[in-house]
Amino acid sequence: MNLFFKLLGAGVSVGAGLIGSKLVNKGWEKATGNKPPKGNDDMETSLRSALSFALISAIVSTLIQVLASRGTQRAIARFAKSQDIV
Repeated sequence: MNLFFKLLGAGVSVGAGLIGSKLVNKGWEKATGNKPPKGNDDMETSLRSALSFALISAIVSTLIQVLASRGTQRAIARFAKSQDIV
């Protein structure tokens, strides 16, 4: 059962990361009117814009990672506690 929870936690983290990435990209497009910088020799993007996007992406990514990890740990603890009672 422990392997199952590890796989579940990894799956939740990956899924949350993908959703977070999409949200940041859409939010960037709405806020700036431009597509997010991708780093593929995009010389039209200013350094300030690229750094701002990187900072925002890093903050959102870290928040998602922490929240997903805590959420799965709480779910595992609740499941383990319910199994002890039965």
